[in-house]
Amino acid sequence: MRSFKSILKTIIPLSIGVFFIYLSFKSTTAEDRIRIVTYFKSADIRFLLLSLLFAVLSHISRAYRWQFLLQPMGYQPKLYNSILAVLIAYLANLGVPRSGEIFRATTMTTYEKIPFEKGFGTIITERIIDLLLLAFSVIIALFLQFDMIYAYLVQKKIELPILLIVAVLFLSIVVVVRHQLKISHNSIVLKIKYFLSGLLEGILSIKKMPKKAWFVAHTIFIWTMYFAMFCVVKWCLPETTNLTFSALFPAFVVGGLTISATNGGIGIYPYAVGMVLTAFDISTEAGFAFGWIMWSAQTLMILIFGGLSFFVLPLLNSKKEL
Repeated sequence: MRSFKSILKTIIPLSIGVFFIYLSFKSTTAEDRIRIVTYFKSADIRFLLLSLLFAVLSHISRAYRWQFLLQPMGYQPKLYNSILAVLIAYLANLGVPRSGEIFRATTMTTYEKIPFEKGFGTIITERIIDLLLLAFSVIIALFLQFDMIYAYLVQKKIELPILLIVAVLFLSIVVVVRHQLKISHNSIVLKIKYFLSGLLEGILSIKKMPKKAWFVAHTIFIWTMYFAMFCVVKWCLPETTNLTFSALFPAFVVGGLTISATNGGIGIYPYAVGMVLTAFDISTEAGFAFGWIMWSAQTLMILIFGGLSFFVLPLLNSKKEL
């Protein structure tokens, strides 16, 4: 049963990705697809490399920022182990969404002796912060393009009361589950409580950080790099060179939202970004080309560096033990 669930967690996101690849195919003619390939071949490699540099800097900064969360619990992992663990996590997420967090915590348990639940708790803290920043980005995007988004919601007959009902139901489930965990004395539940207590300690480590200002600075830097690596791609193609902030930012936000929907945004990321850009007088083929160039370059980088990390990590740590 467990293996069947694991298979579903892999197949369903991949199926969503394949579906959006199909949509991209159906949304373009044979001539359009030829133009997209032409855009790929003529893309300015200099700005693509600059985008990859910004991505690498964001990953290094994320690994360094992680140190601030681990230090209050008495752990000071090697920076290179943190960087390699982050890269492995990104690679794992290409296979199964959100599995990277588990791989990342497990890696630090293996090589830095950090208890899994505590390391995982700090990762949850990071994800909560990232989620808040993504939500803030969504609000900015809504503010920038409120009229366009509102017209779309009206067209799709998505009403505010429905969204509120869904939110209330979700919160009710959370309250009920929390109450059951609190009153139960079942051995399995007690083990869950022990795990959650370690998880909570990792999450609350942010309160004990001695260098909160540096943590905030790295957080701002990471998200600035995310947006920068997206923005510079516009200079890869002549047709997207004149895109403004008000067009790029909504596309960036939508792209970020799609990353968690499938394995690293396969299929859905290029489609979603391309469709947003077409709303700003960019041709369908140029919009899709932008999305595919951005996604392909970042994914290839993760495949290379993440794959190498699996081999480099044990080699570096075996030398440390000798």
